[in-house]
Amino acid sequence: MTTRPGSGAPTHLDPFLPYLADLPLRDQREMMERPFFSLAKTKRIKPIDYRSPDGKQWVHVSANPDYGMATIWDADILIYCVSVLADMARRGINDIPRTLHLMPYDLLRAIGRPTTGRAYELLSQSLDRLVATTVKTNIRAENRREATFSWLDGWSQLVDERTERSRGMTIELSNWLYEGVLMTGGVLSIDRAYFDILGGRERWLYKVARKHAGGAGEGGFAISLPTLFEKSGAEGLYRRFKFEIAKLVERNDLPGYRLVLEEPDDKREPLLRMHRIQSRPARAERRTISCLTPSDAGPMASVPVVTRDITAATLKTLRTECPGWDFQTLHQEFRNWLDADPSRTPANYQQAFIGFVRRYDAKNRHLLGR
Repeated sequence: MTTRPGSGAPTHLDPFLPYLADLPLRDQREMMERPFFSLAKTKRIKPIDYRSPDGKQWVHVSANPDYGMATIWDADILIYCVSVLADMARRGINDIPRTLHLMPYDLLRAIGRPTTGRAYELLSQSLDRLVATTVKTNIRAENRREATFSWLDGWSQLVDERTERSRGMTIELSNWLYEGVLMTGGVLSIDRAYFDILGGRERWLYKVARKHAGGAGEGGFAISLPTLFEKSGAEGLYRRFKFEIAKLVERNDLPGYRLVLEEPDDKREPLLRMHRIQSRPARAERRTISCLTPSDAGPMASVPVVTRDITAATLKTLRTECPGWDFQTLHQEFRNWLDADPSRTPANYQQAFIGFVRRYDAKNRHLLGR
């Protein structure tokens, strides 16, 4: 499903996107509470059929037999894309694109994956599943009876024809996802520790807890296990699901949430109650603002401002990864690019500059030594 562009005009890659590895993560609200993804690492072909307890909303997810159904790990790519769009909206960008241009390296780093050759292969497979999986739903279908879409309308690997070097990739989001991100209240913040959760069921349960218990107050949010089972869309028997939830409650290691199993006297099946607890701040949320002066910052004026000088650690990283360039000259180009638009406010200045140089190096390394 990848494409290889010809030798025409180069595709512009926005050098601002790498900063998203250091910004608060966002997930699309409706994706968090409905069964849109396979929770298993094994290939799933069996469709997901879900209808809400009141019968008003339904979801049907079908898989392409060649690729299998998109998994909850594949959805990490969507979280990254959602975070990109949400940050653009935060910065007041008017024309937010539905097609994103980025470097695979930056994407893998942002979602906590290694950057080995195997990781790039798995990334391609994930993108293919996101394109090949078909979703039908009446959620947000408005005047239509249903909406039908794939998570991605397509993706392309950009390669320099002469050097065979990667020039990044494009990812085109479905219109359903794009509109869901930009609508009022369409996204929720999630903990960066989410990417450290290993099991598919645990990842899904974190999303449910964040969606329902995030603002539920001291009493938390409670849901019956049979209803929770239906919402998961998981394959297998209910009794197995019940056993695994009990194990998750016993471990109680979801970031930011405490789980309790309750057995009310008037219920045959237990309830799972989720309480929000104080969690460590996400790494990105501990960052300081780097390019605002106190007079520009408004209500954020008390936040310390980080210098726009290159640190020794940044230079060491660049000399190792991108040798041969005049980094002071590139730094001035980077500052000029930032100053041209007040909305370009990186969360981490050093990482932003490193991302800028990596992209420049990927596009221009063939010019060194001429």
